[in-house]
Amino acid sequence: MNLSFAFFINSILLGVGLAMDAFSVSLANGLSEPCMKKKKSLGVAGVFAAFQFLMPMIGWLIVATAQHIFGFLENVIPWIALALLLIIGGKMLREGIEHKDEYVCRPYLTIGALLVQGVATSIDALSVGFTIASYNVFESLLACGIIGAVTFLLCFCGILIGKKVGTALAGKASVFGGIILILIGLEIFITSWL
Repeated sequence: MNLSFAFFINSILLGVGLAMDAFSVSLANGLSEPCMKKKKSLGVAGVFAAFQFLMPMIGWLIVATAQHIFGFLENVIPWIALALLLIIGGKMLREGIEHKDEYVCRPYLTIGALLVQGVATSIDALSVGFTIASYNVFESLLACGIIGAVTFLLCFCGILIGKKVGTALAGKASVFGGIILILIGLEIFITSWL
């Protein structure tokens, strides 16, 4: 077992890197729903953290069991993330434009939309299975746990920031949130080809 200081630093940095998309989506969620209760904010951050924990573990399992399957998935992942974020972002954008002059603090984020966001922002984390392929089961679980914890903290902060800004922007927040999600989807797609 190689639980050195570098192991923990690498896991934290990996968590920060992987959590950036989820942080941005959390920011958009806070923008779109500035009246989100603290309990829901914690739950939303928890869902993103769970996906960021699970995806690298699934990637590790794929690498450990059938690496040839992963090669196919690696080419499809950016397309899936792009499609999911374009759908959600487009819906938010449309709703924001249709209701731009009316501000009603209503719950926006449904469990279905949250799960789609969780998949879309974490699907690229499957590739982390390659970087942790040499870890044993315990080390992999620990690294993924650290990634999940970092994601949780960043996403919760993103929601809080988005709520503050969302309250100030009132009815325009959904438009900005939709644009952010679309840009994240495009960024994931474009950077996967560079």
